[in-house]
Amino acid sequence: MEYNLADLFEHAADHFGDREYLVAEGKRRTYAEMEERANRLAHHLLAQGVKPGDHVGIYAYNCVEWVETLWAVFKIRAVWVNINYRYVEDELRYIFDNADLVALVHQKEFSPRIAAVRDMLPQLRHSIVMDSATPEELAGLDSIPYEDALAAAAPDRDFGPRSPDDRYILYTGGTTGMPKGVVWRQEDVFFALGGGIDPVTNTRIERPEDMVAKGLANPGQITMMPIAPLMHGATQWGVMGGSFTGNKVVLTAKFDPHRVFELVEQEHVNGIMITGDAMARPMLEALSDPAVKYDLSSWAALSSTAALFSPSVKDEFLRRFPNLIVTEAIGASESGSNGYTMIEAGKTAMKGGPTVRAIRDTVVLDDDFKPIEAGSGTVGRLARKGNIPLEYYKDPEKTAATFVTGPDGTRYSIPGDFATVEADGTITLLGRGSVSINSGGEKIFPEEVEGAVKSHPDVYDVTVVGVPDERWGSRVCAVVEPRPGAKPTLEEIQEHCRTKIAGYKVPRELHLVDKIERSPSGKPDYRWAKGVATSSAPA
Repeated sequence: MEYNLADLFEHAADHFGDREYLVAEGKRRTYAEMEERANRLAHHLLAQGVKPGDHVGIYAYNCVEWVETLWAVFKIRAVWVNINYRYVEDELRYIFDNADLVALVHQKEFSPRIAAVRDMLPQLRHSIVMDSATPEELAGLDSIPYEDALAAAAPDRDFGPRSPDDRYILYTGGTTGMPKGVVWRQEDVFFALGGGIDPVTNTRIERPEDMVAKGLANPGQITMMPIAPLMHGATQWGVMGGSFTGNKVVLTAKFDPHRVFELVEQEHVNGIMITGDAMARPMLEALSDPAVKYDLSSWAALSSTAALFSPSVKDEFLRRFPNLIVTEAIGASESGSNGYTMIEAGKTAMKGGPTVRAIRDTVVLDDDFKPIEAGSGTVGRLARKGNIPLEYYKDPEKTAATFVTGPDGTRYSIPGDFATVEADGTITLLGRGSVSINSGGEKIFPEEVEGAVKSHPDVYDVTVVGVPDERWGSRVCAVVEPRPGAKPTLEEIQEHCRTKIAGYKVPRELHLVDKIERSPSGKPDYRWAKGVATSSAPA
């Protein structure tokens, strides 16, 4: 077998066939059932002319059909494309065209949006609807029923050899700009995100077969629940990477904190994966509801990545669950995992982002591509070498800016995050340069200010942006969603923040909103916050 994602899954299915693999919205699949159904869908797609290298879109909430489609597409060496279910017509038109989709698997809820742009997409020649739908619900589309497609196709695994060079594309919206397709070789993304490097020992597996061996060595099956949408890389790799070692994965279509804990109790979940405060804070509030009690005795680990996880929130989880293993990881769609840390109670102070132990091949570089000296206090750019992406799909300009070859010939992925290296060699993430605030020559990273503001008792959520200032160029502005019944003032927030961060980083402007806008995965919408800050009067 190869370092190929379909090969890795099939090897797992051969060894863990009777194990339950996936639970989502009341539907269950064992490894063997997932394998057979994915084979059927793969044969159907082949019969419709989908070839190796072709792109197939998946447009749905978390469900078993999402995952079946994922494996079916990889089995025939095609490439699936994750589609944000929040996109409206203009965004859909862009991504369908940019991604060169030839086929689409979708839920019926999204049929009207697809129909509205269908005539402008000549490459899209086949579509499948996951759920039962009437002709009226599919008006303007010729989507065929998902179960009919599977029933008419063969269950056999007879697809021929695959390659480590087969592609995986992750479309990432990030916090600014239109979505970009990050193109990976499957071998590279396996080592960057799929479990090929153990984050604890920092060692690489030697053979693809070793993933099943790791799973067989576990005394029992591990049950994980990644909460973010499958269109987000963190959940994709919870589902894919977990399968390689025989884990069970529990998904929910939409985030609801009470539903999360109901599933922990019902499915005996061991680990929950979140994306920062956008999920963590509602979960804590659900735990505080006196009307509901949950049996959470199976829950052992909480991990966060991809969005701000405030020190005060981490401490509250550890206060409630002293034996809970809380970890935080950093990384990007363009680099994979860069580092992780285990959180200790009372030691969660944050200088910007988290301070982590670097995953191998992760470095912090200065402008001359030299590694930053540990303990120097110098700010550099977070980078990774080795197993990194090939490019942004159809965007040579952004590719050249992010995937850079240094003077010694080493190729790096440098997505734009700034960081420093501590005296002990750990890395402190400061934030994305594209949203940093330059105030009087000082660079201020929104994540650090957001962490300070969020620790104020009257603040539920916040996004920090820079707004024009005649004297300083830009000043720090906090767009705040208060807790119910609260109305914090700028002076109160400033006084609180001065105990957490340097004075020049303290917000100089405050806007109160009913709700902070975030992506479904919890990432801040800086464009929205900037619009609020520049179009409304300060509080």
